[in-house]
Amino acid sequence: MDDYPLLNIFATMMWFFLWVVWLMLLFQVFGDLFRDDTVSGWAKAGWSIFVIVLPLLGVFVYLIVRGKGMGRREVAAMRERESRYYEAAERRAADRTTGQADELTRLADLKNHGELTPEEYERAKAKVLAI
Repeated sequence: MDDYPLLNIFATMMWFFLWVVWLMLLFQVFGDLFRDDTVSGWAKAGWSIFVIVLPLLGVFVYLIVRGKGMGRREVAAMRERESRYYEAAERRAADRTTGQADELTRLADLKNHGELTPEEYERAKAKVLAI
């Protein structure tokens, strides 16, 4: 430990942190590039080569040229995912309500035909409504 001073440890941690940030930024750029349907295949290939051959310059140029649209596309994708989530939640709630109504109708028929006692019916009904 004597041959690696504290300041070098901090410098190593800083470089490691910058490397992780760089990788996150690189993945964000590639993710945005390949999710964007308005960009042709040739343009995607060109941007990819530019970012791979000259990584620092390529990412910064990409952020300057397409940065504003990058944010808009991300917000649009988040809104679309949110709307799909709420639609699925509404469908599940409707299915659950319909399922409860069907089950209660079936229990009422069983009670009316004498196959369930009133106590059994009330217990089963409470069980269905508790779900």
